[in-house]
Amino acid sequence: MTKSTDGTIKDVALFFLPVETRVPLKFGPETLTSVTCARVRMTVETKTGRVGVGWGETPLSVQWVWPAALTYEERHQTLKDFCRHLAGAWRHWTLSGHAMEIAHPFIFGELPRILDAFNARRSDAAPMPWLAALVCCSAFDIALHDAYGVANDRDIYQTYNAEYMTADLSQWLTPAEDADVSFLDRLPDDFFVSSVPTVLPAWHLVGGKDLIDPSELTGKEPDDGYPVLLADWIARDGLKCLKVKLRGDDPDWDYERLVQVGRLAVEGGVDWLTTDFNCTVRDPDYVNAILDRLVIEHPRLYGMILYVEQP
Repeated sequence: MTKSTDGTIKDVALFFLPVETRVPLKFGPETLTSVTCARVRMTVETKTGRVGVGWGETPLSVQWVWPAALTYEERHQTLKDFCRHLAGAWRHWTLSGHAMEIAHPFIFGELPRILDAFNARRSDAAPMPWLAALVCCSAFDIALHDAYGVANDRDIYQTYNAEYMTADLSQWLTPAEDADVSFLDRLPDDFFVSSVPTVLPAWHLVGGKDLIDPSELTGKEPDDGYPVLLADWIARDGLKCLKVKLRGDDPDWDYERLVQVGRLAVEGGVDWLTTDFNCTVRDPDYVNAILDRLVIEHPRLYGMILYVEQP
């Protein structure tokens, strides 16, 4: 069944934005000093001829989406090449409907084929992983949803309902065999909160190379009016949540780093911490040992850990 609000992709444009980081960011086993953001502009036209232009953007986080022995630049250029392939594929994607009905078949049907063909042409090189393909594709998906909402003169979150969508969630989601759940006749807005939050807590990332003690200052730090030390960031921005980047391959360093950051957090009135091991841990006992020690030696800091990310 078609709707007058159904959209079709009419044009796709891709841009690469180089970004230099203010300070180095330790990211798992690698250190990030720059990143390329893939930015997409997409044009969608509805059945009634209304046109909307939407934008989507994602950082091509090489170290996260593709950990490998290949050089950074090899992986970086491959991600950019794949984005160019995706731009052409999305430009020629003729499916019509709600943005979700257009995107889901592409992401879970077309994208795997595009990735397989792309890797086949690079037979002598390490294959680009599925996670990297999904991240590259995300900028196009975001732009599509944005453009669809603009074309229909609606906030996109006001369109995930029967007025705009034909397919229900059972077309895309299959519950676990032992789950007493059905997505038949259920749509995304059935799961939205009725009172939309207007304020969210911001998590300040504490990188492995971020300075947290005055003794670490060398005099070569940026002099641009922004803080350098963690305590100054906490005071300046009134931070309440800190995401602590850890190494995942040095338990003593990770523990001491967590304690150091935790003490500053308590002194500065921070409420919550999270530990981020950047997917480098290969044995759960590594994480458990750190947390078990922390709960005994620093129970308050342990209680501030809201969740453990990417062990």
